[in-house]
Amino acid sequence: MWETLAQAVINGLLIGGIYALVSIGVTLIFGVVKIVNFAQGEFVMLGMYISFFLSSQFGIDPIVSLLVSMPVLFICGVLIQHYLIRRVLGPNDMPQIFLTFALSLLLLNLSLMLFTANYRTVHTWYSDEAFHIGGLYIPYAKLIAFVVAMALSGALWLFLRATDMGKAMRAASQNREVAMLMGINPNRVFCVALGVALALAGAAGSLLMPFYSAYPFVGQVFVLMAFVAVVLGTLGNVIGALVASLMMGVAESLGIQFVGADSGLIVVFAMLLLTLAFKPNGLGGGRAR
Repeated sequence: MWETLAQAVINGLLIGGIYALVSIGVTLIFGVVKIVNFAQGEFVMLGMYISFFLSSQFGIDPIVSLLVSMPVLFICGVLIQHYLIRRVLGPNDMPQIFLTFALSLLLLNLSLMLFTANYRTVHTWYSDEAFHIGGLYIPYAKLIAFVVAMALSGALWLFLRATDMGKAMRAASQNREVAMLMGINPNRVFCVALGVALALAGAAGSLLMPFYSAYPFVGQVFVLMAFVAVVLGTLGNVIGALVASLMMGVAESLGIQFVGADSGLIVVFAMLLLTLAFKPNGLGGGRAR
């Protein structure tokens, strides 16, 4: 019993690290730019396809392909912010919602047209390997993905705390008008924020490839979990999104293990409702960080 419980917790934490990268990107965009990016999952999908084609055409390991997928999606984020989102920023939220939702549909249908609905996989030397500690099974691929995801999350935290651009992003998220009075260029800050968020989505996609199949609708699975994590961890709170993602991964794994194979999401949403019943502002207490 205890061994089964420990295995479920380990599995949940490992996949929770991937959820964290996606949800941190969503909450970063909301906290700084003040929009909800419905297309975040599609950028995870693009990261997966980038890693797939680099692996199939050039034999590049998906983990190494992070060095390509992250810069490519960072540039995409900067361009999308500068040429699209910047034009709809304002007091009315509806144009922003329609824009990101339309972008999601565009990327989804383009991927269906270009890549078809076939599942694409990458098999590496560590895809089927695992640690065995006592009776516990820890897959190499998921462990590597978790470690890299936590390293990237830590790097983002340091970036926000220790760099001038990170401090400017935090200032813009707290009070955009005062930040402008202090000489901060909001358009530049927003471009960097969206670029970093999409780079994290690309990283999540690359980390998934050794143990998860790429297909056009794959991003919708992860963006759903990301939105739950963002609400659970408090909108705009990066640390809250990280903690909530790990909790959701564990809750999903426990639900699959002890309730039923299709019960993971049910348990996650039950946890969300219970948490919000006692903490309506989320785990972060309503504080955007």
